[in-house]
Amino acid sequence: MSGDDAAAKTGKIAVWWDMKDCPVTEGIDAHRVRPSIEGGFRELGYSGPVSIKAYGDQKRTPDHLLQALSSTGVAVVHIRSESTCALMYNDMVKWREDNLPPATMMIITNQILDVFQLDLARLQQRTRYDLFLAYSVKPRAELYLATREVWLWEKLLLGTTTSTSADTAGELSIEVLYPQPTQLLSVTFNWGKNYAATPENATAKIHVFWDMFDCPIPGGYDPRRVRPSLEGAFKKLGYSGPVSITAYGDHKQTSDVHLQALSTTGIDVAHVIPEKIFSLMYDDLMDWQDDNPAPAIIMLISDEPVDFLGDILALLQQQQKYNLFWAYSFRPREMSIMLTSAEWLWDRLLA
Repeated sequence: MSGDDAAAKTGKIAVWWDMKDCPVTEGIDAHRVRPSIEGGFRELGYSGPVSIKAYGDQKRTPDHLLQALSSTGVAVVHIRSESTCALMYNDMVKWREDNLPPATMMIITNQILDVFQLDLARLQQRTRYDLFLAYSVKPRAELYLATREVWLWEKLLLGTTTSTSADTAGELSIEVLYPQPTQLLSVTFNWGKNYAATPENATAKIHVFWDMFDCPIPGGYDPRRVRPSLEGAFKKLGYSGPVSITAYGDHKQTSDVHLQALSTTGIDVAHVIPEKIFSLMYDDLMDWQDDNPAPAIIMLISDEPVDFLGDILALLQQQQKYNLFWAYSFRPREMSIMLTSAEWLWDRLLA
């Protein structure tokens, strides 16, 4: 076990609980919510102090349930259901600002896929916390979040009868006095600028995966300038590590002059048809990361990596903390799930 893993298991644990999506199951004593959650953590070796904030409409929640939760130290926030996710997310971001890793987060809701995943995945790529999830309904699609454990809510509630510690008791009900926004205000929206190299990445390996279909060599441009153009852009940001480049294109549709020119500068051109490019790129990426642990840098040159590789790269970055560069022929219309350290327009990168 690494030092960070050991510290996380004794560090703070914060829980944000959507009571509408994941209510206290009928027949279960609300006094059991806290000990059930703490019991789930203890089974996995987590023993740090647990704070739980529940979000629900107190006017629609029975008094005996509110009193039971409050008596075990669960803070119940009064909020309209349509504003729950926005307030949960806002509170989560504020908590992260005040509680740096190693620490642990748990989110209890059915809205991870539709509401939280994009920005949470980007946050986790920058600074990773141990993350736990619970839901009452399994998401309809795979989640691309690096988690320690995912529970079904009802099974978690039934998993332990551990007693609550006496020092958690007290009236912790919270009344929200002003209307809350109903949409998440993404804190990562403006994270698209180019960042100078950090010391641990300044001399790290850089591997470039170049989609020649989306980002071809411009007419009249000397292919021998591609490598020095890329390396020059890296050096401007303080990166001086060795650069390897794999280009993906159809040899039958690429002139011999271009192929020879690229080869003379050490660029490997893999033969592939457009329909198979991302399958091959994915296989090569997986092989490369097996042999090149972080710190290292991955660069994608393509207009479509988000659709085909974005989710897996976001997960990979949460787990291993690679730096990610991206170049494209036109700027994306939407924020990507991938958190990049640098982005360029392809034609400007070659200029």
